[in-house]
Amino acid sequence: MRFRGTARAAGVTAVALAVTIGVTTGVAGTALAAPASGAQPAANRLEGAWRSDGYGMVLTIDHGRLTTYSVTSGSCVPGFFTAGQVGSPGRDGATRYGRGATADITVTPQGRDRAALKADDSAGSTHLERLPGLPALCTTPAPGDPLSVFDRFWETFEENYPFFAAKGIDWHAVRDQYRPQIGPQTTDDDLQRIFTAMMEPLHDAHTSLARDLHGVFFGLRPGTQEETPELAKRAGKAVAAQLVGPERMFGGGKLGVGELPGGIGYLRVGSFDDYVEDGSYQQQAAELDRALDALLAGSAGLRGLVIDVRLNGGGSDELGLRIAARLTDRPYPAYTKRARNDPADPSRFTRPQPITVRPAAAPRFTGPVALLTAGTTVSAGETFTMALMERSPRVTRIGENTQGVFSDVMIRLLSAHWAVGLPNEEFLTRDGRTFDGPGIPPQVPTPVFTEKELDTLKDSALTTARRLLGGDR
Repeated sequence: MRFRGTARAAGVTAVALAVTIGVTTGVAGTALAAPASGAQPAANRLEGAWRSDGYGMVLTIDHGRLTTYSVTSGSCVPGFFTAGQVGSPGRDGATRYGRGATADITVTPQGRDRAALKADDSAGSTHLERLPGLPALCTTPAPGDPLSVFDRFWETFEENYPFFAAKGIDWHAVRDQYRPQIGPQTTDDDLQRIFTAMMEPLHDAHTSLARDLHGVFFGLRPGTQEETPELAKRAGKAVAAQLVGPERMFGGGKLGVGELPGGIGYLRVGSFDDYVEDGSYQQQAAELDRALDALLAGSAGLRGLVIDVRLNGGGSDELGLRIAARLTDRPYPAYTKRARNDPADPSRFTRPQPITVRPAAAPRFTGPVALLTAGTTVSAGETFTMALMERSPRVTRIGENTQGVFSDVMIRLLSAHWAVGLPNEEFLTRDGRTFDGPGIPPQVPTPVFTEKELDTLKDSALTTARRLLGGDR
């Protein structure tokens, strides 16, 4: 689970997971999670309380235990994430944190009163500023009555969600409509109905709701289909009809390597995560490298390469950058990312962080590439698409618009029973464009996994890619 309670995969699974692993007392009934095992490490220069720039977060580091707090203007809920120190600080004070013996977060001091937090599987860092102590709001249990939970829900979106104006939503009017419906007798069923009604008009696949560890809502852009096991199975048959021989499977089937006629390579990326069950980022990256090595071992003979992310539900941005690094022999800008950081002003963001693709010290392919996308290309599948837009020679995008969600998902506990997921970041191209909402358009629009094509084992997007790359000669 990545830090800030974030997850790149869209949907409610990430929210439910956050509640499952999530943490200290402060909301009645919330379980206490254990930090990393072993002896308590000596205090380091990061000890104390910190506030993030954006992300609505306060964290404390106390004798090797890192604890986060979800903060709004009117509430502070402790413990959507805890971690223990792993090993000793580096010479620069950089300290690793995680659960058990596996670290996946680094906090690096930048002077006495500033620090940077980096999750292994997330592009970019979160900047921290030291506080004199834990804010008073965080030192008392957060009330769990229905009205307090409603206000916490509304404030979380009000102070972090960047896209109300773009989606034509007056969030204050939404509060005025639904808040009068909340009272002492409001049930959890009532809250679920109200929260769902408030989120549905956002049509945002990075908004989600969990109740008692179970996902009960996730958004979706209208006009896009939802990925299902049945769709994946039928799509796999349509792809297989064009491959020369069977796919070689990696990452529990989430990665596929194959060959198309005419010396065209084929790489299917079904997600950017979960290649190794309960594995660390380093283990996920190693499995991805195995697939890429198999694909590119004889890349000198490849006429071109098709990368298929049409059924990609997201995961780690860093894994997407890892693939891009195999497709270039020069560094180039992938994108910049920034987070909303002023609760009162939705137009204010953190300083954009440039993210760069750097050539990998491993077999690479620098020839022509076609990228297949669809509405079921989500989240990290979309940031990967952005990471290929500045590649030279240019990548040809074929298929349909991507889903239109790019931000890490903020996971926020609202009470012992409720958790919500929402975006708070923008990903920008070199010229400052974002694709949140409509998604990244293809250069060559084609049908993707329609009923007619699936019934006849046709795949227009893959056929078009073969033709453009010269595989039908």
